[in-house]
Amino acid sequence: MSTAKKEYKRVTVKSLVDMKKRGEKISMLTSYDYSMAKIVDGANVDAILVGDSASNVMAGHETTLPITLDQMIYHATSVVRAAKRALVVVDIPFGSYQGDSKEALRSAIRIMKESGAHAVKVEGGEEIKISIGRILEAGIPVMGHLGLTPQSIYKFGTYTVRAKEEEEAEKLKADAKLLEQLGCFAIVLEKIPATLAKEVAESVSIPVIGIGAGNHVDGQVLVVHDMLGMTHEFHPRFLRRYLNLYDEMSNAISQYVEDVKSQDFPSEEESY
Repeated sequence: MSTAKKEYKRVTVKSLVDMKKRGEKISMLTSYDYSMAKIVDGANVDAILVGDSASNVMAGHETTLPITLDQMIYHATSVVRAAKRALVVVDIPFGSYQGDSKEALRSAIRIMKESGAHAVKVEGGEEIKISIGRILEAGIPVMGHLGLTPQSIYKFGTYTVRAKEEEEAEKLKADAKLLEQLGCFAIVLEKIPATLAKEVAESVSIPVIGIGAGNHVDGQVLVVHDMLGMTHEFHPRFLRRYLNLYDEMSNAISQYVEDVKSQDFPSEEESY
């Protein structure tokens, strides 16, 4: 397979499928605000996920469950204003699609109309197929999410690796095929064995993007605050920190405080 990169004025859902066909890996990061999204987009990330992880990193909640649809739309609107190249995908939050397919469609429509995003993401397979079908029938692109699904954390009771046992692995493979058949344009696989992720990626024609799913998938996604080292308490095996911004920012702020207290700041040159 060729891995030649193609330049895109705007990455689309078709672009991601084409990348898989060419063997070009897909890069994806989260963003939740205009300033961060502008940096991420300017670095040529292929897709930006406005994740419900905003509940954790932006609002300080223990899980992703508390974030609301209105809050997700607010974050998505800020990101869309900044993203000139990347495909912007938005999580539909917990409770906005699982139990009622009509509500699922209303939620997806609100996200698309009010934020200007390009696609939505949902967690689950067989159990939410009717909701996925309704959203797709309305012409809204859907990204699936299997494996560790954080919106179901209280069912799992732990954030450990999923689908290590044969029964769960077989269901995951069946769900991945179902998502492809329904018309999803891509699937996120979170925290599953690398061998299983490879098998899934090779069994479907749509891109499979991993987070803690090894290197034999079609792309990778990380939470931007984690990979930049802004969240320093989080140490999963799959996370590579590219910076240690927590310490750098703490040191800079401490220096600012010291300069203010000592009257070193502002200087004559910094005054009018």
